[in-house]
Amino acid sequence: VQLQASGGGLVQPGGSLRLSCAASGFILDEYHIGWFRQVPGRERELIAQISSVGLINYAASVKGRFTISRDNAGNTMYLQMNSLEPEDTAVYSCAVLYRANWYRGQGTLVTVSS
Repeated sequence: VQLQASGGGLVQPGGSLRLSCAASGFILDEYHIGWFRQVPGRERELIAQISSVGLINYAASVKGRFTISRDNAGNTMYLQMNSLEPEDTAVYSCAVLYRANWYRGQGTLVTVSS
């Protein structure tokens, strides 16, 4: 089972980025999946999640700005991030919920700065 996030980078405040997460070894749409982010020195935060039946939930910090989605054909999940703020700077990682535990892949760094 592997999850590989990509698409991070440097973006100016107010800008947008789309993160991708390629999954292998399992079928994404059969599981509850999500995106985490972590700022050094702070607790990791679950910011977006989508269930196997398509129910979506967002953390208050990103609601209305970020959109989680998945492409079942490509076995890939996405995080569209709009109206980015410096406070969104973090390492973002994708994850799958299996037997009540989250399993995350390697993250991608997003830096929001002018």
